[in-house]
Amino acid sequence: MIRQKILGLTGSIGMGKSTVATMLRELGAPVFDADAAVHVLQGPGGALLPDIEAAFPGTTGPGGVDRPRLGAAVFGDRDKLARLEAIVHPAVNALRETFLRENADRPLIVFDIPLLYEKGGPRGLDAVAVVSAPAEAQRARVLARPGMTEEKFEQILKLQVPDADKCARADFVIDTGTSLEATRAAVERLVGALVPAL
Repeated sequence: MIRQKILGLTGSIGMGKSTVATMLRELGAPVFDADAAVHVLQGPGGALLPDIEAAFPGTTGPGGVDRPRLGAAVFGDRDKLARLEAIVHPAVNALRETFLRENADRPLIVFDIPLLYEKGGPRGLDAVAVVSAPAEAQRARVLARPGMTEEKFEQILKLQVPDADKCARADFVIDTGTSLEATRAAVERLVGALVPAL
């Protein structure tokens, strides 16, 4: 029996990580999306709403967490951000453990972790794939998003490990600054290198 491989998938904002995650799913690899898990936990009826409201009054409602309000409550304050992370991270970890149990028989699983290098590095992973693209492509993609501004984009970049550093530390780099076909071929090579029989 082939030992299960766990791939960490990461990349800075606007690099095309969601596209690559979709391609991995299409190739049969289950993907745990940490951001999606947070959205469920903080969405309408989410399990974390009572704790978040208790810690940050006025930041939740019938629609779940009011992201702009919560963001304003913790932005620039390390202690408040740490308090929020202490609420969110254990719940996400519990969902990830459930995902691992449910997919114990799969040869390859993927953890989609946007801030993998920013939040402690690749612990418990067999390999890391960084999704990358030229800086001008990244900028164009991000600034096309609703509500995004140059100022917000620059602020996000300051909080993220530079793309070049991520690529240097990765086991695999997937370039999305090319055609979808070329990106898909790179993803297929990645999967083949990790688990030839998937």
